Amino acid sequence: MKRLLVATFVLGVACQRAPAPSAGQRYDVGRPATAAEISAWNTDVGPDGEGLPHGSGTVARGTEVFATTCASCHGARGEGKPPLYPRVIGRDPRSESFGFATDPSLVRTIGDYWPYATTIFDYVRRAMPPTAPGSLSSDDTYAVTAYLLAANRIIPMDATLDSASLVAVKMPAAGRFVPDSRRGGREVR
Repeated sequence: MKRLLVATFVLGVACQRAPAPSAGQRYDVGRPATAAEISAWNTDVGPDGEGLPHGSGTVARGTEVFATTCASCHGARGEGKPPLYPRVIGRDPRSESFGFATDPSLVRTIGDYWPYATTIFDYVRRAMPPTAPGSLSSDDTYAVTAYLLAANRIIPMDATLDSASLVAVKMPAAGRFVPDSRRGGREVR
């Protein structure tokens, strides 16, 4: 009990807030971000393809990039390495009913669950590989996306993806989600 009281007292003292600056007072810490810095971080891609960069990639090139960059985590055939690295390739006929909420054995692979092909590009571009996120070129990101879509039997194995063809891809789970009409976390009326 004594230890708890001491810890509470110490934490209480350590957590006191510094006074807010008065009007006109500044702390002079940091600087405003430049337009170039903001642009470098503004890489998200919407479901409609807004934000897709120039470039293209083939399934053949994506097979190579996946083998050298992705397979160490996701497996040579995209089978995943649980619990950290999910399966990304594989279509389960049981998933056609989209029973993910009631059947926990259904795996949410790209081919069974993802509603937009552009989301694959966006996620790979911003978050992969985990050791160097954002390090793939636009061409290699298109190529990995093409490989993942082809391996999930969504596009042909000889396909080439660019911004126009990626937006045109219709995912098996398209239309299975409720569109969110909110902007900034609030409902648009």
